[in-house]
Amino acid sequence: MSLKSLLMPAIMERMLSADRLAGARAERTRVARGLPHQVHYFHQADDPYSALAAQALPGLVARYDIELVPHLVGAPADAAAPERDMLVAHSRRDAALLARRYALRFTDPGAQPAPAAVAATKLLLHDAIAQGRFVALAGRASEDLWRGAVASDREDPSTDTADSPALARHLHESAALRKKLGHYLGATFYYAGEWYWGVDRLHYLERRLQELGAQRAGSGAVLYAPPAELSIAAPLKDPPPIDFFLSFRSPYSAIVAPRVFALAGLTGAQVRLRFVLPMVMRGLPVPREKRIYIVRDVAREARLRGIPFGRLNDPLGRPTERGLSLIPFAQQAGLGEAYVLSFMHGVWAEGVDAGSERGLRRIVERAGLAWSDAARALRDQAWRATAETNRSDMFARGLWGVPSFAIGNTAVWGQDRLWAVEEALRAAAPERRP
Repeated sequence: MSLKSLLMPAIMERMLSADRLAGARAERTRVARGLPHQVHYFHQADDPYSALAAQALPGLVARYDIELVPHLVGAPADAAAPERDMLVAHSRRDAALLARRYALRFTDPGAQPAPAAVAATKLLLHDAIAQGRFVALAGRASEDLWRGAVASDREDPSTDTADSPALARHLHESAALRKKLGHYLGATFYYAGEWYWGVDRLHYLERRLQELGAQRAGSGAVLYAPPAELSIAAPLKDPPPIDFFLSFRSPYSAIVAPRVFALAGLTGAQVRLRFVLPMVMRGLPVPREKRIYIVRDVAREARLRGIPFGRLNDPLGRPTERGLSLIPFAQQAGLGEAYVLSFMHGVWAEGVDAGSERGLRRIVERAGLAWSDAARALRDQAWRATAETNRSDMFARGLWGVPSFAIGNTAVWGQDRLWAVEEALRAAAPERRP
């Protein structure tokens, strides 16, 4: 075992502890300097998630004693947005799904807004920031943009910044600040050391502000509480299978795996394990700020749902390959679920080095498998073709990352969309077993 493997679990466990995630140091600095509760909001004009977040701003500032500082930003860099075309198309579909869940306004028009309309909207919002009217205008401006109601006489949308050096400077400075603070997306909120992406992470910010006493009198619960999961009370009649696209190097896959299997147990649905190689092992770069945000977001999502996480030992490379190679072996023994859960828990919650024989053996035997048989199965490379087939099938459904789920014609991405998986199961098998 390398020195890195020995030290990493303890270091990460400390970094992802609750007090560190809450930006305790940044909060102490704010209090010591007598600064207000200042929330930075980064808005991308042609981003569907930003369209939803903009609708939440009036309610947020009405409920909490905060100073909201808006910034306009462009699309994330290529390194932070792999398979951009699929990402953009999926974001529209997903935003429409969230809008229905949270009673917001967004309909997927099937295409992005016209570039000239986006340029005009950016100019409008930049003026609104200067006038102190962004919170009041951003939601309506976004709605107008997405329903095609923004008129522009600009033939070349690139002239928006040429005509407005102030806007060009603002976009540049906002992007630099976002990167410095540690993020890469629009629809993001930053408060005293911690990031919150989109309306479905806003409840974390609200709870934090409530704990700090920043809630105004008379305001009630959070604006957008996380949807309930595992709410199906009885097995369904002939439910369709759940295709679970996962990777052993995906921390989001790790914290959703026990919940997916629990959902299968409640509904009677079969879980089909569709394992793939992680993005970085398929040649797709992941920027540092994205890696850091993801692991911190996973930690708080895991804590919310009672999933052990944080004492991790990154299984990049050989550990992931060895781990994936044993999934078919475990499935043949009828222990695919037990093995996946053992691997995920070992790597992401216990700091097990799955690249070592000792570590992988511990994972294998805990799942009820014989190590001698597993050691022979490690030599079988047929899993690589299966992983590639799974990746191809995932892409065919308009998805490119894990964890993703497919139920019939419904495909969703993200561990925080398990409620959508439940909805798809109910829709496909509405009758309960007698």
